[in-house]
Amino acid sequence: MPFRRFVEIGRVALVNYGPEYGKLVVIVDVIDQNRALIDHPEIVRKQINFKRLSLTDLKVDIPRMPKKKQLQEAIEAADIQNKWEKSSWGHKLIVQKKRAALNDFDRFKVMVAKIKRASIIRRELSKLRKEKA
Repeated sequence: MPFRRFVEIGRVALVNYGPEYGKLVVIVDVIDQNRALIDHPEIVRKQINFKRLSLTDLKVDIPRMPKKKQLQEAIEAADIQNKWEKSSWGHKLIVQKKRAALNDFDRFKVMVAKIKRASIIRRELSKLRKEKA
């Protein structure tokens, strides 16, 4: 089977366009072939086009159209936020947000640190090559 992530009730998705851009939401109902009803404790329940969603591997065990409190309890029980932050996709987005928030001096410090790191690696690599030869 080529697909592993299906549009289903309880599937956690990342909004990739619109006012909720970058937020994790849960699909609580499928309206038709193009739209789903999404919800999250921090946003108002609304319909959204599937093109605006990126499905994740995470899933919450909920019934169709749960109440807000029931949804929040299910999200906390499944520990969705921590799982997302530990995933490579979530970690990459966190790093992107941190880098976007850097000012000029912070970017300069990162550049200097990269140069120092590269020189240390180069030095150790040359030592290993000399030992091997």
